[in-house]
Amino acid sequence: MRILVTGASGLLGLNFCLMDWPGHTVIGMDRGTLGATPFQLLRAELTQPGAISRLIESARPDAILHTAALANLEACEADPELARLLNAEVPGLLAEACAKSNVHLVHISTDAVFDGTKDGIYTEKDAPNPPGVYSATKLQGELNVLSANPAAAVARVNFFGWSLGGRRSLSEFFYNNLSAGKACNGFTDVYFCPMFVGDLARTLVRMMEKGLSGLYHAVGSSALSKYDFGVLISQQFGFNSQQVTPISVEDSGLIAKRSHNLRLSVHRLSTALGQEIPGVSTGIQQFYTQGMQGYPQKMRSYQQVAG
Repeated sequence: MRILVTGASGLLGLNFCLMDWPGHTVIGMDRGTLGATPFQLLRAELTQPGAISRLIESARPDAILHTAALANLEACEADPELARLLNAEVPGLLAEACAKSNVHLVHISTDAVFDGTKDGIYTEKDAPNPPGVYSATKLQGELNVLSANPAAAVARVNFFGWSLGGRRSLSEFFYNNLSAGKACNGFTDVYFCPMFVGDLARTLVRMMEKGLSGLYHAVGSSALSKYDFGVLISQQFGFNSQQVTPISVEDSGLIAKRSHNLRLSVHRLSTALGQEIPGVSTGIQQFYTQGMQGYPQKMRSYQQVAG
């Protein structure tokens, strides 16, 4: 299978492209952030007229993993129009083009479409209620994708791992601060189901191989608070877990509203794939192993050098 990955410089996109996929060929698409990479790389700006059709014609993919998005919550609040363009309009246009070209699309969405007020676990049948610009535009992206292309799959995700710039994931936030001996805040009242990016990548490939369509929760199988996540990172690396300060998200001073409860059920996905969905503990171990093996430094070597 030929798999085209949009947003190849992002946390999920780059990790996916760098993994070994026997029997599959991976082509990355990037706007110009990446330099020389060990995988084929195409340059494109998806917001430009005709760019999507030219990209599909050039890459000739069997499947597209659409990870490109404006994912910074504060940036979305500051520029709602850009967020709508990248997170809602472009996915719909891509889904339409994939339907015409008979290309299987897996579109990446977010657990943040829920407002977190439910007392319990969210399933795919629960009605979303996005609390901010980012989540509202991502929800519209889901609707646009499935409306234009019912054969597409939408995966609501929450993941962690090493990124190109070293500051994209919550795991890196805790690692960067704790390794420097700095105290950092962990929210005791925000619960989520994070999945290691490598586990998510393998899950997404299996969704492609099975040709899944419709909406799925592709998150970790276990829920915990962001404070507890920070403590687990600290313990795995042998840092001082007392440096993770327990606070409420309401006292954080963050502009974009965060949901308190993002516990999502993975039963539908697990059933469709016929396998268990990985939890957070083995993911943190993989994150640690990569860190010890110099993986973050290797990633940074693929960054485009200005000049």
